[in-house]
Amino acid sequence: MRKVGHYILQISWDTASIVVSRSFDPWYNLALEEMLLHGTKQQGTILYLWQNHNTVVIGRNQNVWKECRWEQLHNEGGKLARRLSGGGAVYHDKGNLNFTFITRRREYDLEKQLQVILEGVAELGIPAKFSGRNDILAQGRKFSGNAFYKDADRAYHHGTILVAVDFAQMSRYLQVSREKMVAKGIESVQARVVNLTEFRPDLDIESVAESLKKSFRRIYAPPVGEVVVEGLFGELPQLYEKYSSWEWRFGQTPAFDLVLEKRFPWGGIELAMALEAGRIREAKVFSDAMEPHLIQAMGPALEGVLLDKEAMVDSLQVLKKTPQEKAIIEDITEWLSLVEI
Repeated sequence: MRKVGHYILQISWDTASIVVSRSFDPWYNLALEEMLLHGTKQQGTILYLWQNHNTVVIGRNQNVWKECRWEQLHNEGGKLARRLSGGGAVYHDKGNLNFTFITRRREYDLEKQLQVILEGVAELGIPAKFSGRNDILAQGRKFSGNAFYKDADRAYHHGTILVAVDFAQMSRYLQVSREKMVAKGIESVQARVVNLTEFRPDLDIESVAESLKKSFRRIYAPPVGEVVVEGLFGELPQLYEKYSSWEWRFGQTPAFDLVLEKRFPWGGIELAMALEAGRIREAKVFSDAMEPHLIQAMGPALEGVLLDKEAMVDSLQVLKKTPQEKAIIEDITEWLSLVEI
C-alpha cells in the first residue's frame, strides 16, 4: 500500500487498483472522485472507497429545498453535497461505506462491478441481490443505493453500503415525498432500508471494506495496487472549491411562473418554467432519474419555445439518443399531452 499526500496523484497501473480516502468531508471525497475520473492515466478499473460524516448528498438534478432539511443539517454541523450522477438524495454518516468503480467507458461492466459488491457481502454471510434500477437488497430490504455517470471517455458507478447508519438522523434530514413512498409500496424510509449489522451485529466498516477489497482483487485479478489518499494536491483544491460552492450545491433558481410535476417508474420530474410573452423564457428540470445528461439537456431544449404542448413535445424529441432516453421522453410526451397548461 502506498500513501499519497501533498503531491500530484499519479495512478498509471495497467490493471485494477484500489484508492482509499482518509477524509470524511463530502466535498473533498466528491472532488477526489472527479479527479480520479478525469485526471489519472488509469487503464484498468479503480475501486475507490470513501466515507462522509453527517452529510446529505443529492443527485445532480435534484431540487435541494424539496429533498432535504438542509438548514437543519447545516445548523447541526452537517454538510450538503451534490454529486455528478443522477438518482435520489442519500444520508451518509460514519456507519456508511461508499464505493465507486471508475473506468474507461469501453471497460465499464456493471454486472462485473455488482459482482464485487454481492460477493464481498456474501463472504460476510449476507446473501444479496441487485433489484430494480439501482438497489441492492438483503432479505428484501435495501442496504445499498447505486448511481451512474458517463461522459465521452470515462464512466463511474458508485453507491452506498449501510453498515450501521443512524436511521433516526436519516429521517430527520431527508424529505422523501409521499408519492415516492407510495410508488415503492412503503410506509417510511426506515421500513425500506436496513443496516448490515442487523444480520451480523459484529460487523464494522473496516471488515466490510476489507471484504470488498478481497472480492475486487479476486474478480479483477492481480496485480492490484492500493493507495491511501489524504490532503489537497493536484486539481483537488479547484475541485473542492467547486463542490463546496453555493452555485454547485444550490444553483441559480429563477422565479417560476409555472411548475408541472409527475412521478414515473424511472423517477420523478419537476418542470419549472419562467414565462414571457407566451414563450418559455427559462426552464429548469429537477429529477431523481438516473440519466443526468438527459435531464440537464431538457431545460435548454425548452427555452424560447411557445407555451404550447405540441411545441414543447417537439422540442424534446431531439434528445432521444439511447433506448433509456427514448423511453423517458415518450413518457414525458404522453404526460404533457394530457396535462392542463
